[in-house]
Amino acid sequence: MANVVVIGAQWGDEGKGKITDLLSKSADIVVRYQGGVNAGHTVVVQGKTFKLHLIPSGILYPDTDCIIGSGTVIDPQVLIGELDQLAALGVSADRLLISETAHVTMPYHRLIDLASEEKRGEHKIGTTGRGIGPTYADKSERMGIRMLDLMNPKELRKKLHWTINYKNVILERLYELPPLDPEEVTAQYELYAQRLRPYVVDCSLKIYEAVEQRRNILFEGAQGTLLDLDHGTYPYVTSSNPVAGGACVGAGVGPTMIDRVIGVAKAYTTRVGEGPFPTELDGNMGELLCDRGAEFGTTTGRKRRCGWFDAVIGRYAVRINGIDCLAITKLDVLDTLPEINVCIAYEVDGEPRQHFPSNSRIFQNCRPVYKTLPGWQQSTEDCRNLEDLPPQALNYLKFLAELMEVPIALVSLGASRDQTIIVEDPIHGPKRGLLYPGAGVGANPII
Repeated sequence: MANVVVIGAQWGDEGKGKITDLLSKSADIVVRYQGGVNAGHTVVVQGKTFKLHLIPSGILYPDTDCIIGSGTVIDPQVLIGELDQLAALGVSADRLLISETAHVTMPYHRLIDLASEEKRGEHKIGTTGRGIGPTYADKSERMGIRMLDLMNPKELRKKLHWTINYKNVILERLYELPPLDPEEVTAQYELYAQRLRPYVVDCSLKIYEAVEQRRNILFEGAQGTLLDLDHGTYPYVTSSNPVAGGACVGAGVGPTMIDRVIGVAKAYTTRVGEGPFPTELDGNMGELLCDRGAEFGTTTGRKRRCGWFDAVIGRYAVRINGIDCLAITKLDVLDTLPEINVCIAYEVDGEPRQHFPSNSRIFQNCRPVYKTLPGWQQSTEDCRNLEDLPPQALNYLKFLAELMEVPIALVSLGASRDQTIIVEDPIHGPKRGLLYPGAGVGANPII
């Protein structure tokens, strides 16, 4: 039995959807523990493309239970759209459960999100405009609507009438927007409640019972470490905690129930939205990575900013999350390059810096210190074992593992499930300390 957290080790968009889908085959339950429809996972199975924002990608396995935990904020309209999408593609959602204490994104959240971002002008954060920040803000202000409220028509009507009248003052006076009709919104959300009612339960209890039964649980985060509200590149962050510790809060489990943390990182780096990005590439190289990697957001379609692999933020992610092993994705995107740079440190005002700075002003001034490695200039898409990789590609992976002091257990070489090299069982393999390079005699063979 193993309870495993899968997290993004960069700024999100690392390919967690594919890795989670791959690992879900060994899981009895997959739990989404934070974020909302601002996240997107694209999974390709047997030529079919599934774009999921709220439902865990484990739903594609018929025997895997899927839970949307209390730390997730839920847009019912989007969730129902995903249920319809799955049904149209022949996938049953009968094994889906939704936490009754998860908060609900309302129309006023989306309106305020878009309007406040526009008001920021040059200080904009780069939100998705999906209402996620305002939903979490209402949660913190203790005026949010939860799924259990949605299931109670009398309580929903009472809460929504007061809340919408309150929000209308903000919409009209601050943002000069037309007010919402409480009756119209209530009627619409009562319809959503009827559709979602069969899925809503006490998920924390369900997860605890699963732990007692020694079932395998996979905890799935959205976004990435550098977008964490507390530990990311604030203020250019999301409104929740994507780090591994967020799994405990967002799913309702104790930290002693977590056995392993798997970090997902691209073989290069991307980020969406505003904020500092030391290894960002302008010009032809950035465009090449974007084009070869199809770097456009699943949720917004926005073009992702691309840059070289940053081992400074990688080591930070290892430290913050307690990562046991890594999954490296999109190695194939680098196939055509004669040389590849890796950021091994920063330089600030002429002084070297090995560690990620928490001060955003300092981070803004960090300049990457690069190590240049030879490329392999041949396709890796059909490689299924380490021995199939060109020597330079294998050396590149080894270099990343040495920099991060964490083993690489999985290597992804394309969007499909089968385009993956499994180096080490990332769920049931030995704990870190026996795995990373130079571990000593008897260590399992890994990168």
